[in-house]
Amino acid sequence: MSPRRYLPFLLSQKFTSLIQPHMNNGSAAPYGSLSVEARELLSNMSRATPDMHLPSIYSYLPHLLRYPDATAPAFKLSRGRQSATMVLGVPTVKRQVQSYLMTTLGNLIQSMTTEEMTQCLIVVFVAEWDLDYVRQVASQIERKFPEHLESGLLEVISPPQSFYPDMNQLRQTLGDPMERVRWRTKQNLDFAFLMMYAQPKGTFYVQLEDDIQTKKGYIATMKNFALQKTAEKKNWFVLDFCQLGFIGKMFKCVELPYLVQFFIMFYNDKPVDWLLDYLIQTKICNLDKDPKHCKKAKDNVWIHYKPSIFQHVGTHSSLKGKVQKLKDKQFGKIQLYFPHENPPAVVETNIKPYKTYTLQRAYKGESYFWGLLPQQGDTLLLRFQPPVSLKGFLFRSGNVEHPSDRLYNTSVEVEPVRVPRTLPSSLKRTKDGYVVVGEFDDMGVAEGTVDAASLGVVKALRLSVHVESDNWAILSEIHIQTTDSR
Repeated sequence: MSPRRYLPFLLSQKFTSLIQPHMNNGSAAPYGSLSVEARELLSNMSRATPDMHLPSIYSYLPHLLRYPDATAPAFKLSRGRQSATMVLGVPTVKRQVQSYLMTTLGNLIQSMTTEEMTQCLIVVFVAEWDLDYVRQVASQIERKFPEHLESGLLEVISPPQSFYPDMNQLRQTLGDPMERVRWRTKQNLDFAFLMMYAQPKGTFYVQLEDDIQTKKGYIATMKNFALQKTAEKKNWFVLDFCQLGFIGKMFKCVELPYLVQFFIMFYNDKPVDWLLDYLIQTKICNLDKDPKHCKKAKDNVWIHYKPSIFQHVGTHSSLKGKVQKLKDKQFGKIQLYFPHENPPAVVETNIKPYKTYTLQRAYKGESYFWGLLPQQGDTLLLRFQPPVSLKGFLFRSGNVEHPSDRLYNTSVEVEPVRVPRTLPSSLKRTKDGYVVVGEFDDMGVAEGTVDAASLGVVKALRLSVHVESDNWAILSEIHIQTTDSR
């Protein structure tokens, strides 16, 4: 008998030797308190023989036999939340142009209620083998969402490279270039690993991507739709909340093994969204009937919710060089800027705007500012007319479509009408009489309060760029708060 065929038998025999002492009613061990049915099931599980070889993950990924840790995360940042109502799977990979992950996570969390945050689990699956990069992503998430990691809402995991076969030994399929074959093969196995991890953690599982946006109330919408279809005794397999690819596809966690098995069987053959469609066809369609009959049958188990509650916002695919401007037309418009009623001011900047995306319009709340390649020494200046008693400020750079177009290494400075003789130790003065009151963080946000008692009335506020940027810059939110603000 080959080692591969003998392994299940060996494991079965070992399992039998461990449980056999506890299989009688008189045992004082925990197994002795099991019901007759439970003991019978355990006994049946232990009676495998070498004459029958049941298929397992090792049948399709035999290399896993050489790596005992291949089916455990290589990296895991988790509080161990279990019994979630909804598990959201968010796979992410290193992108060459720009990352949408933090914007996506922020939107998913902000669109939940406080109660939903205690009932859901978001699993960020960093599908990279470079552990330094994985830790970098995890560290960024820790800085941005510390309370949600602590509460257990957010988890971060990554797979070991040993889970995957030799990606240079794949068969060329569908006439695709080998680079694309490797990309879609890895995506199939990424999804399988993520689903295996998520399966025991909740009731429903929703597959997402790292470059999407959603709407307020999306969790309640999905939960209520699932409960409604279940109450109607609809034998659904997929509830679909987005018309694009694999985004927004909901499954029952107990049925994820069907998907995992199918993805692992055909990981080298087809893209993951095609495999989902073929799985449904295999389960439902009668080959003796015409395609219309098949579609009608599929619609009974693959149920679409309208309008869509997820939108794809990325333009740069995880496949190198691929640009995709896919949009779900049912979703509606995405908010690209956040208007506020700011005090009267004359605004100016030496950063050239793109088309009509001027600083003036952004300050008035009519659009956002989009400037070309900020350079060291560039400024964005607000001259208040009349001067104001400043209470606080908020500047948000980047937006959901261009999350990397942020202001980096940029300080927030104010010019008091009368320069105070002394300043609090936390404040610094510039050579030209401005006082530094804040700076943009690594997420492209500058937010703070101003001590009006120390600085008095302010006649100008300035954003000063200290380092040349490789990206354009967007200001999607400008909010100036004065002591007169409501």
